[in-house]
Amino acid sequence: MRILGVDPGLTRCGVGIIDVGANRELTLVDVRVLQTRPTLALAERLGIIKAQLAAVMDQFAPDHVAIERVFAQHNLRTVMGTAQASAIALVEAYERGLSVELHTPSEVKAAVTGNGRANKVQVANMVARILNMGEQKFLPDATDALALAVCNAWRSGAPRSGTAALTPAQQRWRDAERQARKK
Repeated sequence: MRILGVDPGLTRCGVGIIDVGANRELTLVDVRVLQTRPTLALAERLGIIKAQLAAVMDQFAPDHVAIERVFAQHNLRTVMGTAQASAIALVEAYERGLSVELHTPSEVKAAVTGNGRANKVQVANMVARILNMGEQKFLPDATDALALAVCNAWRSGAPRSGTAALTPAQQRWRDAERQARKK
């Protein structure tokens, strides 16, 4: 099974893809940070994230998507950007008929480190160990996305093989997209 973890953000949106083997062994497939410039108009920034996230989903064909649950913060602007990027990921997954689970930051930290209050360095170190990444260093958004995928693999009721059943509307949309790409 392939899981795409998304750490949503308007300026930096982390995405990490892992494969889960039959023996529950986890393998790193890809990790990156999708970025937009704060000086761009909101609609343009969302469009860029949508296009980049769609390209990642099309390239890596995940079976399942794990997204960080937006939680209340004091900075309303940050929460809004995170929620908007999260909505893009939710819609892209829906359009492909993928199942989605939302995980809180403390749930992810607890799954990966055993401590729901772990800091970013502790999470990054454990993700590197779990995925045998050696000394590679990534932006926190990237390691957070991988941590989401790991949490999802270990804690969720994610399907163990195949993809979620598509609704008739989703199947029509997927068929139309495939036809459009052939042209």
